Amino acid sequence: MAQAQVRIGIIGCGGIANGKHMPALAKVAEAQIVAFCDIEAERAVKAKETFGTSEAVVYTDYRELLKDETIEVIHVCTPNDSHAEITVAALEAGKHVLCEKPMAKTAADARLMLEAAKRTGKKLSIGYQNRFRADSRYLKEACDREELGEVYFAKAHAIRRRAVPTWGVFLDEEKQGGGPLIDIGTHALDLALWMMDNYKPKVVLGRAYHKLSQNENAANAWGPWDPAQFTVEDSAFAMITMENGASIVLESSWALNSLEVDEAKVTLCGTKAGADMKKGLRINGEENSRLYTKDIELSSGGVAFYEGASEDPAELEARAWIDAVLNDKEPVVTAEQALVVSEILEAIYESSKTGKAVYFE
Repeated sequence: MAQAQVRIGIIGCGGIANGKHMPALAKVAEAQIVAFCDIEAERAVKAKETFGTSEAVVYTDYRELLKDETIEVIHVCTPNDSHAEITVAALEAGKHVLCEKPMAKTAADARLMLEAAKRTGKKLSIGYQNRFRADSRYLKEACDREELGEVYFAKAHAIRRRAVPTWGVFLDEEKQGGGPLIDIGTHALDLALWMMDNYKPKVVLGRAYHKLSQNENAANAWGPWDPAQFTVEDSAFAMITMENGASIVLESSWALNSLEVDEAKVTLCGTKAGADMKKGLRINGEENSRLYTKDIELSSGGVAFYEGASEDPAELEARAWIDAVLNDKEPVVTAEQALVVSEILEAIYESSKTGKAVYFE
C-alpha cells in the first residue's frame, strides 16, 4: 500500500527555514517539499536543490505559489510583520499552515489568523518546538497528572548574557515588533502557560529596556551590533496575573549583565510539588515530613504520536504536525493558545510604554 504523502510549500527560505523547518521535514517520510518561495530567488533555488523533490518549483511571490492546488500545507518562515498576511492568504487558498513563532507581530494580526482558520476549516499551528523537548514532555505529563497539584506560581526564563542576533531583521522593530521578548521570551511564556494549562490572563505589568543596545563594539556571540540599527529592546521583564490568581514572572534578554542564563525554561511551584529546568529537570517536594529533590533522568524513546528514537524537538514537531494533517488531529500547538501568548506579549510592551498595568477584558 502506497504511503500517504503531504505536499508542502515553504514561504521564506532564510535562517529558520534552513535551520529548523526544512531539515526536520526532510526526515519525515510522508512529507514532500514541492515549492520554495523567497523574495531573494537564489535562496529559494538553493533550498530547492538541498531539500526539494526533483519537480519542485521556485517562486519569488507567495501568491503565485498559493495558486498550486496540489499543495496541501504551507510553512510560513518570514519576518513577524508578514506572518498574518501570508497565513490568512494560505488558509483562504485551502492550505493547512504551520507558521513560525511568534504567531504575529500584533495581537490583532494573530486574531485575524485564528478567524481565518475557523472560517476555512483548515489547521493552523505555530512553531513552538520547545514543547517537544524531552524535559518539556515529561513535565507536561506530570502537570497533567496533577503531580504538582495546583501550579499557582511560575517563572518563564529566556535570558542570554550576550547573544544578540545581528543578522536579518531581528533588530528592526518595524519588521519584528520587538526584540528578545517576542523572539525568545515567547517560547518561555508558551511553555509556562502550556504546563499550567492556564490561558486566562487578568493583568500584566511589564518593562522593556534599551540599556545595553547602544554600546559600541560590544562583546557578543555573533559579533558587535550597530547601535543605530538596534531599535528593539535588549531585555524585558513582566509580572502576569491570571484570572484564577496564579502568577507568572517572565524574564527575557539578548544582552544582560547576568550569569543566570537560561533559555526556554520554566520554574513551576504547585501545592503538591515544584519543578525546574535550570540544571536538568528537577522535581522538589515534601514527603513523610521531609523535603526531597528528585533529578529526572530523561532517556530517549518514543512519544505518543511517533514511535522512534529521535529526540530532536524540530523533527518531533514536524512529525506531529504532518500526523495532525494526515489523520485530522488537533495540532499540539493550537492557534487559540498561541493567540494568548501574543496578547500577553503585546500587553507587556504596552505596559512598558505607558508605565501602567494592562488589564484584560
